[in-house]
Amino acid sequence: MPVIPRFRIDPRFALATLTVAALTACSGGGGAAMQMPPTEVNVATVVSKSVTQWDEFTGRIEAVEHIEIRPRVAGYLTGIHFKEGGAVKTGDLLFTIDDREYKAAVASARADLARAEARRALAETEFKRSQALVEARAVSAGELESRQNEARQADADVLAARARVEQAELSLGFSRITSPIDGRVSVARLRVGNLVSPGEPVLTTVVSLDPVYVSFQGDERAYLRYQALARRGEREGSRDAANPVRVGLADEQGFPHEGRMVFVDNAVDPATGTIFARAELANPAGVFTPGLFARVQLLGERLDSALLVHPQAVLTDQDRRYVYVADQVTLPPEMGGTGAPHLGAVRKDVVLGPTIDGLVVVEQGLDADDRVIVNGMRKIFFPGAPVQPIDVPMDQPNTVQAAPAAAPAAAGDEG
Repeated sequence: MPVIPRFRIDPRFALATLTVAALTACSGGGGAAMQMPPTEVNVATVVSKSVTQWDEFTGRIEAVEHIEIRPRVAGYLTGIHFKEGGAVKTGDLLFTIDDREYKAAVASARADLARAEARRALAETEFKRSQALVEARAVSAGELESRQNEARQADADVLAARARVEQAELSLGFSRITSPIDGRVSVARLRVGNLVSPGEPVLTTVVSLDPVYVSFQGDERAYLRYQALARRGEREGSRDAANPVRVGLADEQGFPHEGRMVFVDNAVDPATGTIFARAELANPAGVFTPGLFARVQLLGERLDSALLVHPQAVLTDQDRRYVYVADQVTLPPEMGGTGAPHLGAVRKDVVLGPTIDGLVVVEQGLDADDRVIVNGMRKIFFPGAPVQPIDVPMDQPNTVQAAPAAAPAAAGDEG
């Protein structure tokens, strides 16, 4: 049974010791020292089971596609054809630019094409006539060759004229600016009447809505652990497998949304010791908006026999974490002990792991059969203080139950 070692005196313990000393003095010294009455506390047996670890990170929701809408031709804006902040489809008209100049350019290019086709027709006719005259020896071979070259040049002029028509028609089409994707459009940054140039300025932006990315930074230790698991064949790397993720927003409890990993960067940032990663989430209902803060859980490793306790049971002493367990202890006389063992609160320092389903993994410090005090720790003034345990489930530490009846006193103890 544990024996309470020497420790730094807590003010609450000093008060309790003075109380015990006073009670001992009142007894006249003729009998055994009086112990403090046991404190009722809720206790729960350590949960031991196989669990899947999920590592938690913080991230941001991002659009899969984020498009800046810029003009491709110069001119004055003549129309804005969308509701700012509204949903748009691919091909929906967003802006129009004054197109009169571009319509004139198309007409001119088509006229040039018609002239080039007429010259080609004339050159082909002259070439055919020269071929017939050569057979009759009415023209020389040199003249025939000249007619043939004129026909080839006319063909090339037609091709060039057609290209100018296509270019003019493209410029005319660029005077109508449409959405390249399905998504949500931002505000119009310029109003009707403003002059724009090719590429400048940004007129608005369009972001896709479904699916979305959640981007986050993984720490170096987690990355190395995942690499080791992959080498041992215990977990596939997120570069090679679409490992599951769970996501929760700022106003949500837990992690109700599920997604999958789609990207892990090729290097760790030496300035921060983190690596960039990205998961994809379905967003058919539009729950996610780009830029939102998100809590992300990434599938970690499987723990076959993990020990778990409720986070409420964990106490802090500077940089240490500890819990109290109910066990048989013997207090020394200077702490009011009688030399006989009793059920008391024993402190155990612990090393904690991740939180899984509301319980925290204890990596070091506890045994599977330990009965951890989960409620009433504030009434324990010093390690070894007598306790009267009330058994409750580990996941319900604040359960109110009646304490078990104390054992009846022996006949020799009466009077």
